[in-house]
Amino acid sequence: MRQARTYSAGLVCGGISGRNTGPHSLPLARIKKIMKKSSDDVKMISGEAPIVFAKACELFIEEITKRSWMVTVQGKRRTLHKDDVASAVVATDLFDFLVNLVDNSSNNHNNSADRASEDDQMESLDS
Repeated sequence: MRQARTYSAGLVCGGISGRNTGPHSLPLARIKKIMKKSSDDVKMISGEAPIVFAKACELFIEEITKRSWMVTVQGKRRTLHKDDVASAVVATDLFDFLVNLVDNSSNNHNNSADRASEDDQMESLDS
């Protein structure tokens, strides 16, 4: 509910109404291009729709960053890594749609680490 209030406050203050949109950290033209590529049925997009998507993307990035940072802090580190993002995604039901994406990238990283570990074990057996 906290996020809904923040978003609603932006609407009331004119943050997304089109009057006072201000500078956006995400490029609206790129968002509009992605929206058009999403389906052949999408022909026309209003000027306000990419603004709403930009705000939604900003909120999504903020949320996943906060959750990833908590994983980083728990690991007693000060640099956020890809594995921290993967851990945050796996630990949060809300991000289930990303699990396959982070599992694939984590598996690729782990497979190379496993191979290096296996090589070390083989060398120690040969000695």
